[in-house]
Amino acid sequence: MSITVGTDSAKTRRSLSVGDQTVAYYSIPAAEAAGLGDFSKLPAALKVVLENMLRFEDGKTVTQDDIKAFSEWADKGGKNPREIAYRPARVLMQDFTGVPAVVDLAAMRDAMVALGGDPEKINPLNPVDLVIDHSVMVDEFGNARAFKMNVEREYERNGERYEFLKWGQGAFNNFRVVPPGTGICHQVNLEYLGQTVWTDTDQNGETVAYPDTLVGTDSHTTMVNGLAILGWGVGGIEAEAAMLGQPVSMLIPEVVGFRLDGALVEGVTATDLVLRVVEMLREHGVVGKFVEFYGDGLDNLPLADRATIANMAPEYGATCGFFPVDDETLRYLRVSGRSEDRIALVEAYAKENGFWRGADYAPIYSSSLDLDMGTVEPAISGPKRPQDRIVLSQAAKAFGEVVKGHRPDASAARKADWAAEGGATAPAHIPGDNGHHSSVKVEGEDYTIHDGSVVIAAITSCTNTSNPYVMIGAGLVARKARALGLNRKPWVKTSLAPGSQVVSEYLEAAGLQEDLDALGFNLVGYGCTTCIGNSGPLPEAISKAVNEGDLVATSVLSGNRNFEGRVNPDVRANYLASPPLVVAYAIAGDMNVDITTEPLGQDKDGNDVFLKDIWPTQKEIADLVEKTVTREAFQSKYADVFKGDEAWQNVETVDALTYSWPSSSTYVQNPPYFQGMGPDAGTIEDVKGARILALLADSVTTDHISPAGSFKADHPAGAYLMERQVPVREFNSYGSRRGNHQVMMRGTFANIRIRNEMLDGVEGGYTKGPDGSQMSIYDAAMAHQENGTPLVVIAGKEYGTGSSRDWAAKGTALLGVKAVIAESFERIHRSNLVGMGVIPLEFTGGDNRKSLNLTGEEAIDITGLAGELKPLSEVPAVITYADGSTKEISLKCRIDTAVEIEYVENGGVLHYVLRNLAKSA
Repeated sequence: MSITVGTDSAKTRRSLSVGDQTVAYYSIPAAEAAGLGDFSKLPAALKVVLENMLRFEDGKTVTQDDIKAFSEWADKGGKNPREIAYRPARVLMQDFTGVPAVVDLAAMRDAMVALGGDPEKINPLNPVDLVIDHSVMVDEFGNARAFKMNVEREYERNGERYEFLKWGQGAFNNFRVVPPGTGICHQVNLEYLGQTVWTDTDQNGETVAYPDTLVGTDSHTTMVNGLAILGWGVGGIEAEAAMLGQPVSMLIPEVVGFRLDGALVEGVTATDLVLRVVEMLREHGVVGKFVEFYGDGLDNLPLADRATIANMAPEYGATCGFFPVDDETLRYLRVSGRSEDRIALVEAYAKENGFWRGADYAPIYSSSLDLDMGTVEPAISGPKRPQDRIVLSQAAKAFGEVVKGHRPDASAARKADWAAEGGATAPAHIPGDNGHHSSVKVEGEDYTIHDGSVVIAAITSCTNTSNPYVMIGAGLVARKARALGLNRKPWVKTSLAPGSQVVSEYLEAAGLQEDLDALGFNLVGYGCTTCIGNSGPLPEAISKAVNEGDLVATSVLSGNRNFEGRVNPDVRANYLASPPLVVAYAIAGDMNVDITTEPLGQDKDGNDVFLKDIWPTQKEIADLVEKTVTREAFQSKYADVFKGDEAWQNVETVDALTYSWPSSSTYVQNPPYFQGMGPDAGTIEDVKGARILALLADSVTTDHISPAGSFKADHPAGAYLMERQVPVREFNSYGSRRGNHQVMMRGTFANIRIRNEMLDGVEGGYTKGPDGSQMSIYDAAMAHQENGTPLVVIAGKEYGTGSSRDWAAKGTALLGVKAVIAESFERIHRSNLVGMGVIPLEFTGGDNRKSLNLTGEEAIDITGLAGELKPLSEVPAVITYADGSTKEISLKCRIDTAVEIEYVENGGVLHYVLRNLAKSA
């Protein structure tokens, strides 16, 4: 593998000697000396992008004017949205998004053959790592056999996908697969793959050092920014273009400075801190911007805590949340097993090229805000958005409002009902809701569950299970609770899915896994599990009780996403919390309990036990982290990271340049994107006579558009599988079937909680068909396609928030949607729509679906797209109402850059890349 540097960049090339190694690098001070500008006040995050310009300057794709624009950015107070071509060093994937990406590459090889080209031209030019972490489900839990049985089921369900990925590993160069059971991709990236400073040979065979950068097919790729590695999530289609050598087209971003001062106080965790950061940055507004953290508080913030904050950049809406290189960066590189030569290079390079956060670090920011960490309080977030932070002492009261919102006719008689039925002591904070509760038998005992019963408590996800301080903290809570005789409530489904095998190593070394096991937090697998909807089914009796009682059941998870319908179809309210609080809520078993003042339960002698009685001190946690989180643990667990277990080694596959596409496969099918594609691009066309497929509110997530979790036989995707003799038990999840466009088309806009305002009070993926009757969105779209009718989707603010889910755009395109008109878009989804040839448009002048009185009965004409369309142009549209009246409005076309116009002209970014590769051949 080698890197091809720019042909005009020699003037900024210098050499750096560190110990026994001498490397070339591209010097920002040298660029200043060459008269290209003053870059001294740039934030470190932006200097990473500037270095990329210096290294790839060729006078064409990257010019001196692009480089000078960064100096102008500082002169203009942190704003200069010039379009640039940025080339990340590598690409990171996980299997939910990685399988469809490899499917696309395989389909591109077929298309290349059809165009008369060489299929080997379709090959990653940049290193690609795919970590299988999204497939394990929590079927078995709360016992010692859970891990073994869940892994066996994972291989049973996903054999076809794993065979396909093994084929890709052999067929493509620069493509590595980290097998199942290793860890979550972001944690593997943080602990092993990331280097902070990357090295490679250039076209002349000389070793070059440069900042480690990447894009990833998962929105939480941003986690590695905690290690001063610039990375963010993109859709699979954009990642595929990047791995094929296509630069990422972007505007020089604004950089918001977030100053941290002070230190966290006793009882407060990094999770509490990040929930406050998310709340503040959402209020500030950082969509499409970088956030850089600085200030004296970083001296008190371990790298694991920084990674937690960086991880949740998608939740606060930023492109990334970056931490510059400092002494803590070096400490983490050392303890996580990186070589001493690499650590020395990182320090020398960062200081030499201006990336080091020293005492005098004071860059210019586009805007700024600050937080004294000493003011942060324990908190959770929910019930359906990560930014909806709730101070822990108000959580029970806030849940009462959730139930009242669910049942406006609530009654205050619930306590009396409870007492009359079983004499059980009701919690102090009971929302009056007509006494909704259900009896259930668990392990031979009768219990009552009700609105607020915690039915899932999951220590899960990359956000928190990467952090030894909160994981050790959870173990200590379990140890203290166990010593007092406390246990989880019987109706709580508990699980522990560490982010990597290193976590299990230090929990075992500390003796804490035994305590977690005693409370039902047994190891269930190494993967995302509950956080991405792989919570597995609730026990049948619990599920039945929840649904028969129409209960607002709750989950508490240490994840980053709690969108509607994501965690489990039986759970209506989902709360994000630190791992120690997850354990506490499993013990309490009820969101109605104010765990800050009310007892979690009783000890062996019948005495009340409160949260403060089982909460560890910061010193207890820090002492165990120091003792058990060792360099040797990291080195041993990552020694054979690509080898996998016996099950992975036994997966058989074929050795061929192109894939055979087994017709019987319900997991992997040849997608239709390139069928009939000619050698030349087309033109962008106006949209005439379009009908509205869906009319949607604010904050529609990519989970709403393309759900990841389970689905039922009566949904179009389920019906498709039933027709192919796939039993319901083998449906798996939408996420696992992203290699099959037939399933994913049918799953588009099929989230069980999505609400189409064209229908009154209906949840799920439904709309009005051409004849005005209610039907599934998929069936309606196919009927419109048969009639030759183009479609549009109308939405409110923050359309496409959440995961970097390429299928949210692919499914939209395959349903025949030509444009999405929203009040605003989230960054990744807007890019994905463009990448699939779907035009994103924004209302202007205060217009929105409500002010325009849209009902879904209208026809829409959008003109101004054909011809000489410019980036970010305003184009006219005419709405024809059901009564024949019309209204003309102006829409802002969110095709943001010139190269994006070319993508849409080609039908998408992959078509653009494929045609260029075919022509070059």
